[in-house]
Amino acid sequence: MARASSSTALDAFDHAILRILQKDNTTPQRTIGEAVNLSAPAVQRRIKRLEETGVIEANVAVVNPAKVGQPLTIFVEVEVISETAELIDLAKTEFSAAPEIQQCYYVTGEADFMLVIVVPTMTAYEALARRLFFGNNNVKKFRTFVAMDRVKVGLAVPCEI
Repeated sequence: MARASSSTALDAFDHAILRILQKDNTTPQRTIGEAVNLSAPAVQRRIKRLEETGVIEANVAVVNPAKVGQPLTIFVEVEVISETAELIDLAKTEFSAAPEIQQCYYVTGEADFMLVIVVPTMTAYEALARRLFFGNNNVKKFRTFVAMDRVKVGLAVPCEI
């Protein structure tokens, strides 16, 4: 799938469609069309273009981790020893492959990576930490933050013109 570039031109209709889809991507195209004053076929064409250009990266279900036995959300700062391109790419690959890691960001500052992890128990997190951090010769240190409450969770991006 192609990636969106900074030159991808989005108009007010596109932004309105994106706002609706981010709330519920199962909204019928006819309903979207009525809300934004376009025909269903026009909405379909726009959604297809948004997908093809990478503006819409995926259509997914947002699952409550606690309802599927993953009640602990943990944030981890990871600092590596060496930031060579090869070792950073290896860390990105390892973190991306771990199903417990919901999100992984390569960041600036004291930490090199920020991870969002969901696990069923602290024992499961300990096993993951042993595998990914203690077992990795390039991990200098990591800091763990356990979420006490899910105050706001989402991936919606503001779409305003």
